[in-house]
Amino acid sequence: MAENHKHVIYQIFNRTFGNSKKQNSYNGTIEDNGSGKFNDINDKALQSLKKFGITHAWYTGVIAHASLTDYSQNGIAPDHPSIVKGIAGSPYAIRDYYDVDPDLAVKVDQRMQEFESLIHRTHQNGLKAIIDFVPNHVSRQYKSKVHPQGVRDFGQDDDSSLSFSPSNNFYYIPNEDFTVPSEVAPPIAFDSPYTESPAKATGNDVFHSQPHINDWYETIKLNYGVDYLNGRVTHFDPIPSTWQKMYDILAYWTGKGIDGFRCDMAEMVPVEFWGWVIEKIKQLNPKIIFIAEIYNPGEYHNYLFTGKFDYLYDKVGLYNTLRPLMEGNGYASDITRIWQQESGNFSERMLRFLENHDEQRIASKFFAGNPWAAIPAITLCATMHSGPFMIYAGQELGVNPTQPEGFQGDDGRTSIFDYWAIDEFQAWCNHGKYTIQQLNPETKKLRGFYQNLNHFIQTNEAVNSGEFYDLQYFNMEGKSQNYDASRMYCYLRHSANQHLLFIYNFDQTQTFSTQIKIPPHAWSETLGLQNTGDYILKPVFPLLESYPQIHPEEITSSGVALTMQPNSVLVLEIVLKTAAS
Repeated sequence: MAENHKHVIYQIFNRTFGNSKKQNSYNGTIEDNGSGKFNDINDKALQSLKKFGITHAWYTGVIAHASLTDYSQNGIAPDHPSIVKGIAGSPYAIRDYYDVDPDLAVKVDQRMQEFESLIHRTHQNGLKAIIDFVPNHVSRQYKSKVHPQGVRDFGQDDDSSLSFSPSNNFYYIPNEDFTVPSEVAPPIAFDSPYTESPAKATGNDVFHSQPHINDWYETIKLNYGVDYLNGRVTHFDPIPSTWQKMYDILAYWTGKGIDGFRCDMAEMVPVEFWGWVIEKIKQLNPKIIFIAEIYNPGEYHNYLFTGKFDYLYDKVGLYNTLRPLMEGNGYASDITRIWQQESGNFSERMLRFLENHDEQRIASKFFAGNPWAAIPAITLCATMHSGPFMIYAGQELGVNPTQPEGFQGDDGRTSIFDYWAIDEFQAWCNHGKYTIQQLNPETKKLRGFYQNLNHFIQTNEAVNSGEFYDLQYFNMEGKSQNYDASRMYCYLRHSANQHLLFIYNFDQTQTFSTQIKIPPHAWSETLGLQNTGDYILKPVFPLLESYPQIHPEEITSSGVALTMQPNSVLVLEIVLKTAAS
């Protein structure tokens, strides 16, 4: 049996999940605005997500990161305000790879035990757990205080007089002090300036002492043996110190029962490291998965087959194609180009999504302005291929950020830098009950759609393990009456036992009455269907009552007459009339 890649991943930003604070303050502290805890993700939450159709929970913001919140009583001092974004801080500015974030613990001195209990609960409820691995950079004040005995910390053995050495963990700017970007305006006062001497290179490959305000100035770049300022010459033999330390970190979290790693900005780390480390980690757990955040399509094949990643972000391809359609622009026919680029040996290894922590919320005024505008696009994301599919927590509830939280500003995103509570999410959390009773009717309906979609993609063989056949070319350019290829899209998903026809109308206002055709050779050769007998087009998603009856000559010549309402999707199963009756 072919490997099943049809995972449904639910991204949970731990700081907001379960946060029950009712009032939010701009630049609020954790006392003001609160924070979700590991314990908030209780059995009821996990059971609800399992029923929702989730297979994997991606816990975002687990590993200890730079913050202005003071846990000195627990041996964790706040970072300097000049090098932290927001009061809560970015979860991608790691300050201790071996620790979990104290904000997420009810009892800070028992934070690791609370996290381990979450992983145990996750598994007990039939789900798998993914966490972030941030390999390219660390916070400027990185220092592990809880690393296992015998582990040497990053930079501990560096020669900081050298701008580059294969033995160093960081890159240095000798004889220069680090200078904070002049535009940085910390949310809290401080007594003395931040000092770093000599300056270290900044995380987004900035090799001078003063980064720009739009750089990742709060992070420092890790050295994997690439001499960036000398033609990117590589020094991978012997194995660099950073490689071995990163293996130790991944092995540590694998030992905690983690089922997968979402690897932040994976393409900024040499592919040779990934090929080395992923193979070694899979010796510890052959079923563990690695997901790469990557934005260069030219490197997809390399990071999959040399780097040995299981899955890659499909941001540059499908997301960037579907978003304009949801906003009333773009061309549906561009989806064919994405299919052609990703077809072959890795289409099922692209992770599809329409929201995550980096992207704007669909319901926000900066995106579609309406969560229902995603219906055709999200269905296509989930069904176009047999690869994994992701939902960002709250997407199914129509979360709509409408005010600046602090550092994040008013930009349509749910902040990852600030303490904040989400109204729409609190209604579902319902004081730890995780039920839909407190949701308004429209939100219940929206969440119900996502739940039906999750179950549809996992229970239909043609979607989770079948083949894809693009029908756009055969229906566009006047071949099918009133078929607008800029706003409509159609394809087949098929397996030996099931044949599904997908039709989409991405237009937000226009109804199309059209005919959909399947090429004669696709009918008989690709689908293996008979040229005689009557077939029924059975609506299977969304669930409808009418069953159009057709003859093979009809669907391959004149086409099946359909009326597609604005912003809609229709999935029809092709079955013999005798088999359907």
